[in-house]
Amino acid sequence: MSEGKGKWIEEVRERAKKSIDKSPVLGLDLDISKFKFASKYSGSISRDLEEKASEVGVDISGRGRAGSYLQVDSSILMESSFHEGVEVLPIFKALELYDWISDYYWKALDVDIDKFTAITELKCSGGVFIRVKSGVKVELPVQACFYLKSSGLSQNVHNIVIVEEGAELNILTGCASPRISEALHIGVSEFYVKRGGKLTYTMIHSWSESVDVRPRTGVLLEDDASFTSVYVNVNPARTIQMMPIVHLNGESSRSSLVSIVVASDSSVIDVGGEAHLNGSGSKAEIISKVIAKDDANVVSRGVIVGKGCNCRGHLECRGMLLSSKAVIRAIPQLDARNASAILSHEAAIGRFSEDEIYYLMSRGFSEEEAVSIIVRGFMDIGPVNLPPLLSRYVGWILDNVSKKF
Repeated sequence: MSEGKGKWIEEVRERAKKSIDKSPVLGLDLDISKFKFASKYSGSISRDLEEKASEVGVDISGRGRAGSYLQVDSSILMESSFHEGVEVLPIFKALELYDWISDYYWKALDVDIDKFTAITELKCSGGVFIRVKSGVKVELPVQACFYLKSSGLSQNVHNIVIVEEGAELNILTGCASPRISEALHIGVSEFYVKRGGKLTYTMIHSWSESVDVRPRTGVLLEDDASFTSVYVNVNPARTIQMMPIVHLNGESSRSSLVSIVVASDSSVIDVGGEAHLNGSGSKAEIISKVIAKDDANVVSRGVIVGKGCNCRGHLECRGMLLSSKAVIRAIPQLDARNASAILSHEAAIGRFSEDEIYYLMSRGFSEEEAVSIIVRGFMDIGPVNLPPLLSRYVGWILDNVSKKF
């Protein structure tokens, strides 16, 4: 590492050290000192790992993919690109190769947001660097899988994705764990989409009931850039808190954040999205669909700040309660700072209609089948512009989730 590079990284780490005890603004606090921060996985890719990866849409064979990255605990088992103009590297390797990475490292979000960002810098256990070069359009997705196998571990990953001018990229990220005792996953992700670039990002979580999850995400969009994110949680983690922040700095930039959350058992989930419409003519939508049963407690947030001329933003929250003990709270926030901004929101939370159940049963379905059909229809993501392969994967995953009800 060059002397200049060492200096700016030390400056970042000094900021992190000052925030190592800083509690998060949203969600439950955690005592991170009880976790270990390194665990090497010496095994091979097991059948259990393949099956769990498949559950979140990741194909270990790499078929139909433009690139693959696989990390188990803090060990990297796979790093490959199958498409010219696409780089897929471990974050540590990218830091060694590129001096210019300082222009992106902790620039989409701050290292000192809270203890989770701070510990990711100070005790980073890996992460992926993905770059698609100018003008390269990649139809097949690049996939990344983060598998948390060891009990008592904090898996702290830092990902950086760069879509250069006029390029197009699709990413599928699957995060999962087997049944383990207490563990923590922190996923810091920075996305940079340059002028005219397009990025679709699909993230699917399947955790065990004793895992705490703290993603931290920042997105920077330039002129005419587009970012679409679809998040699906299919199994009950103990706690999840995530609030990706998108800065639509460019003129006519666009963003769509869609979350589908299935909360069960005693999960405590606090999810949402935040969009800053800074560029003239920028547009954003934040859509969340939440299903809560058993004793689950869910907070669904949405924040849109309209600063740019003629910007447009819309929030939508739909919640379905399947238990008298479950709780869903919707917290929308609109902040218009330009007279030409148009911002809107709508929210609805309740139980499914008994009439729908009776109608489906009259058509020959059992009560369980009827509930499954209603749940599946509720979770439909609508006209989100996903590429066909990812759309099929999300549909397949939602089909499997609905069968659990």
